[in-house]
Amino acid sequence: MFSFFKKKKIVPIIRLSGVIGNVGKFKQGIDFASQQDLIKKAFSVKKISAVAISINSPGGSPVQSHLLYSYIRNMAKKKKVKVLVFAEDVAASGGYLIACAGDEIYANSSSIIGSIGVIYSSFGFQELIKKVGVQRRVYTAGKNKSTLDPFLEEKKEDIERLKNIQLDLHADFIKVVEESRSKKLKKELGIELFTGEFWSGSKSKELGLIDGIGNAEEILKNKFGENVVIKKFEKPKSWLSKKFSASKENHVDQLLQVLEERSIWQRYGF
Repeated sequence: MFSFFKKKKIVPIIRLSGVIGNVGKFKQGIDFASQQDLIKKAFSVKKISAVAISINSPGGSPVQSHLLYSYIRNMAKKKKVKVLVFAEDVAASGGYLIACAGDEIYANSSSIIGSIGVIYSSFGFQELIKKVGVQRRVYTAGKNKSTLDPFLEEKKEDIERLKNIQLDLHADFIKVVEESRSKKLKKELGIELFTGEFWSGSKSKELGLIDGIGNAEEILKNKFGENVVIKKFEKPKSWLSKKFSASKENHVDQLLQVLEERSIWQRYGF
């Protein structure tokens, strides 16, 4: 009789899309500084039933990933609300680390999920500068200040030092996944989950990396009713960013930024 007066449930949804970290001089990726206020506003909406996060990211900075993960978890505890995460095309590497801030994670059956590992990539230009007759001069105070200089020969001790750092970062990543997914991970299947491998959404559900298959609107309506109010929060592109991205003077910088960003996405077929 009084269903007409029943209040609609409210769920803010935050969209995080792109490479994590600073991806260029005038192009902002996903980072803590640019997303903190947006996340805080979403959690501050009155009388919410949950907070949803839509993520589409191939990863990037491990530090920014961890900062965002920790902030989302802290806000969820403070406001005493559940967080539901929805992966779009990709939630891999740092993108999956952020997804672990969710009490539940959903994805499309064809989404790319996982890549729980750490990568460092660079180029070696020492042979190139020899061919063009350029001499590299480096002066340091501290014997390790020129570690992994792309214009110098690789040193075995530099590689070992980098590997040790990567192992530390990998251990932190594994800890987040194990703590957040807890008993949901299907380790009994005998598939190594922490090698950097990634899987489809369907396979990820089998492995316990996600909780279900479906899109945000579908899942939220199933959980909170057909009349659920979904309030969207997404960081708009700044006027300054738009202006400089259209500037002819920055074409070389833009090309390098695009190539770097595309190389990260293409690891996962996008």
